[in-house]
Amino acid sequence: MSNRTVLITGCSSGIGRATAYAFLDEEWRG
Repeated sequence: MSNRTVLITGCSSGIGRATAYAFLDEEWRG
């Protein structure tokens, strides 16, 4: 099991929010 972490800024709306949800769907953690 690997720990994959991503940091996305500006994720309260728009493309940042969509990107955050896309990473969560791929089992990344924030």
